[in-house]
Amino acid sequence: MTPRQDHDTTQPRTDVLGPPWEAQTLDLGHDEEGPVVATLVSRRAAHPTGRAVLHVHGFADYFFQVEYAAWWLERGYDFYALDLRKYGRSLLPGQTANHVTDLAVYDEELDAAWSLITGRDDHDHVVVSAHSTGGLTLPLWLDRRRPEALAGVVLNSPWLDLQGSVLLRTIGTVVLKELGRRRPLQEIKREVNGLYGRSLHRDHDGEWDFDLDWKPLESFRIHAGWLRAIRDGHARLQQGLEVPAPVLVLSSDRSSLPTDMTDDVHESDVVLEVPQIRRWATAVGPHVTYVAVRGARHDVVLSRRPARERVYAELERWHAAYVAD
Repeated sequence: MTPRQDHDTTQPRTDVLGPPWEAQTLDLGHDEEGPVVATLVSRRAAHPTGRAVLHVHGFADYFFQVEYAAWWLERGYDFYALDLRKYGRSLLPGQTANHVTDLAVYDEELDAAWSLITGRDDHDHVVVSAHSTGGLTLPLWLDRRRPEALAGVVLNSPWLDLQGSVLLRTIGTVVLKELGRRRPLQEIKREVNGLYGRSLHRDHDGEWDFDLDWKPLESFRIHAGWLRAIRDGHARLQQGLEVPAPVLVLSSDRSSLPTDMTDDVHESDVVLEVPQIRRWATAVGPHVTYVAVRGARHDVVLSRRPARERVYAELERWHAAYVAD
């Protein structure tokens, strides 16, 4: 896929997070549902170093993790976050939320964001960061592009395999891929109890404020074409990628499947299977550091304070060893 060079962009405007956060719309043309956009959110460091971070969210998610951004801003990194097409700030009326049928489609907005960060804004040392589904999408893009300015990669609970039984991952995937090819918008039924979302949101059992239209407590519907794209991405990653920079993979130390709001919801990954993250982390590239953080949530930077402090301590250690120079 050849990167497009003709993206229309609006002028930066004040973001929903408030000043000094800015947002810029990236015009990605049209698809079968109409106009398509992505949104690049940014904030400049008070004492810039010429370095930058580009962050990509997970499924049923968008960028709101300002404490995580602050960690990088305090170290002189300008911070950018990309709301991919049909997510968060980029979700337009009439669109099927979060839906694509090929993860490589995201190359378009990732290319555009990278061009703005390294070209227009002249950063030559960029750390990329991603969470969950973004932690699959981003390494695949990096493996295809291998950009020169790449300085490091941080993957927060990346989705590297399909959770569930071996049967689901084998025969189930064969059936799913055929369904996804024939009926891409067929909904895949699943049970979502909403405990994870409630454990995060400040109006429920958490401490974080986020837009429940963009990150619903009970997630969004998933469709066969999208899940087919995910399984194709898993297969490619599991063949082994060559991401050309030091990689830090962070996850909780365990998974659980609670049915009530207990400490397990707050202190384990209730979305993905940690053993799968551990197993496939080294498939991302030749230089990978994996850390299981005791008591962390699925989004490790939204964990309770003690686990969050451990997350940032590990991030500091890795950054000092491999990226800061």
